[in-house]
This record gives sequence, structure tokens and C-alpha cells, in this order.
Amino acid sequence: MSIDTSCSKFGPVWLSPGVGKGNTWTLMYAAFFTIGLLTFIGIGTPYVLTEILNVPSGEQGKISGNLVFWTEIVSLLLFGPVGIAADRIGRKSVYLFGFLTMGLGYALYPTADTITELTLYRVIYAIGIATSTGMLATIVTDYPQEASRGKLVGIVGAMNGLGVVFINRVFGSLPERFTSGGMDGVAAGEMVHWLIAGLCVISTVVLWFGLKDGTPVHDEEKPSIKELTISAIRQGRHNPRIALSYGAAFIARGDLVILGTFLTLWGTLAGTSQGLPTSEATKNATLAFVAAQSAALVWTIVIVFFIDRFNRTGFLAFCMALAALGYLGMGFVEDPTASDALPFIILLGIGQISAFFGSQALVGQEAPIAERGAVVGGFNISGAVGILFCSVLGGWLFDTVSPGAVFIMVGSINTVVFLCALLVRWKSPGRMPGKPGASDGPALAE
Repeated sequence: MSIDTSCSKFGPVWLSPGVGKGNTWTLMYAAFFTIGLLTFIGIGTPYVLTEILNVPSGEQGKISGNLVFWTEIVSLLLFGPVGIAADRIGRKSVYLFGFLTMGLGYALYPTADTITELTLYRVIYAIGIATSTGMLATIVTDYPQEASRGKLVGIVGAMNGLGVVFINRVFGSLPERFTSGGMDGVAAGEMVHWLIAGLCVISTVVLWFGLKDGTPVHDEEKPSIKELTISAIRQGRHNPRIALSYGAAFIARGDLVILGTFLTLWGTLAGTSQGLPTSEATKNATLAFVAAQSAALVWTIVIVFFIDRFNRTGFLAFCMALAALGYLGMGFVEDPTASDALPFIILLGIGQISAFFGSQALVGQEAPIAERGAVVGGFNISGAVGILFCSVLGGWLFDTVSPGAVFIMVGSINTVVFLCALLVRWKSPGRMPGKPGASDGPALAE
């Protein structure tokens, strides 16, 4: 595929017509803070349940699971409409709404007096993350030329990981600092959440000035809302690579949630069972999570240099194989915070980010420009369903079988997607990035 050298270039990435370096720097900011802010809820929820609502520890698992359930139900219901809105009114406007709504959810979260109120505020937060993450994925597909798509996906993935590490390490330590300075536990929790809400507002302003206005097609070229609604289904039925990307999203989009929920919970329970205070056990569990994310960041630096050198479908198969190995390997771990678990934690982080890269690069290549928002919406819906499935079944396996059983389940699903990717690579491989004539045709458009 040829490169339009008259367009701007952002590092190694050739940008699409009309996209400037300032727009792309803003995308880097958005990638850093969107996912980082999303994951802070994993730290905020236990703190609110313990310090503000005084929920007994034996009830927090069920409540936390229910909160995740409702978050994903909202995401599932909104991902499709968000994709349609992105195509109809523009990416930037929808993204701004997402950050403001997420900020409102965080601001209200520590003010809850009951679990019902907390669930309502979690729903508000969920509206914000469904909107903002949907726009992040859509803009990542909009900004690069096809020959550079994998490079931008890799850079954005690195910014995602940096944001997760930064937000969790910096803001996660603030309650302890505030209480050490004389602030009571409730006020400390409120202050941290309000700081996060303020960061959401600041991010809204940054995106307002920095993101590209408009949509990828002119108003007269836009399909009707009905056409956009059925687009994701039609594309999946007629293009096996889009169907494969939906299957990959089912498990890949849930990876970070699985890590943030079950790895941290596993590490905390392992520590308390050994007699450690909950605060120390939680700290050790958080370090295990950060170790996995740090491994993902290092792997990002490696993978970004050859992500555009391979067929997208074959690359996805490779990524899913790594993910399968990473998750299945955790089935042999007894304590994720122990030093001998570190190699498995590292492989887990590599597998998790690889699944993200492979699925995102494939859907980005195959989604037709005029219906890209709707196809990405279908991709995100599949991811939300996967999170629901893994959270519910994973929670049952965690309690009734073993913590490692959750990871074996996820690894098994990754293995199935790996085998499907091999089949699609054989039957309908798709085009080679940057090489005209090496394709069996683009995705079905109109």
C-alpha cells in the first residue's frame, strides 16, 4: 500500500490527510490518561467500601463483582450508540462528553452513603469510560495511514501502559500520604477522588483544543443511522477478518480488567493468608500488577518495530499464542507475589499487551472508513461481552476452584482464538501492510 508523503509525519508514523502533529500529540495525552483514569476505580472502590461505607471485608468481593457487572452492562449498551454518534456528530465532541462524565462519576463516588448510591455513581462513571474508550479506539484507527497503523497502535499501547502505571502508583499512594499528614480516612478518600475528577476536567480542555474536528467523511457521504447500526453485523458476516477481530476483542479487551481485578485480589488474599496486614498484602499485590504492566511496556518497545512487517491475521495469531502462554502459565503459580512467580507475571504482561496490539491492528485495517465508528463499536461490544463472561465465570472459578483457574480459563479462550486466527490466515489472509497487490481485497464497504 502506497504512502501519501504530502501528509504530516509523527515520528515513524505517516498521518492521514488533515491530521497534524498537534492532533497526534493530543492523542498521546488522551491515550495516557484515558486508560490510566479508567483503572483507578480498582483502587478507589476498595477504599470507599472500607473507609467510607464500612463494608465488612467478607462482603466486598460480591459487591465489587456487582459493580463490575453493571459497569460492563452500561458499556455493552453504549458501545454501539457511541460508534454511531462518532460517525454522525464527530469524534471530539463524543470524547469530551466521555471525560466530563467520567469526572462526574469520580467526584460523586466517595460521597455515596449506601451501596445503591455507589452503584448509581458507578453507572455514571461507566457511561464516561464507555464513551471515552470507544473514542480512543476510533481515533487510533482514524489518524494513521494504513502502512503506519501498527506503529501508532504500538505507541498508543505504550502510552496506555505508562498511564496505568503512573495513575496507580502516584494517585494510589495519596490516601496514605494525606492520612499521614493528619487528614482522616474519609476526607483523604474524597480528596483523591476529587483530584482524579479534576484531572478529567483538565483532560477535557486539552482534548477540546488538540483533537481534530469533524468526522472522516463529509455530511453528504454519511450512511443513515440504520445503515450504521447494521454495519458491524454485516461487516462481520462478510469479512472473516472483521469477525476474527470481534472474537479477539472478546478476550483481549477483558485482559486488563482480569489483571486488575483477579491478580490483585489473588495477591491480597495470598498475603493475608500468610498473616500480613491487609495494607501490606494489597501493596504487594499492586506491585505484581505493576510488574505485569512494566513488562508490557518493555515488550511494546520491541513489538512496535515489526508490527507493520507481517500480515495482520498472522500477527494476531502470534499475539494470541503469547497471551495463551501467559495466562495458562499462571495456572502453575501458587502465590503471585512470590519471587518465583515473577517470570510468569512477566509473560502474563507480555501476553496481555500482545492481545491488545493484535486485535486493534486487525480491526483498524479492516474497518471501512465511512463505517469505521460502527465497526469499532461492534468490536467494543464484543469486548464488553467478554468482560462480562470472564468476570462472572472467573469469579465463580476463583471462589470454588482456585485463583489460578481464572487464568487457565482466559488462556484457554486465547488458545481458541489463536486456532481461529490460523484458519483465517490460511483461508482469507487479507492484505499485507504497505505492500500493494498482496491482498485478497479490502473490507466490505458499501
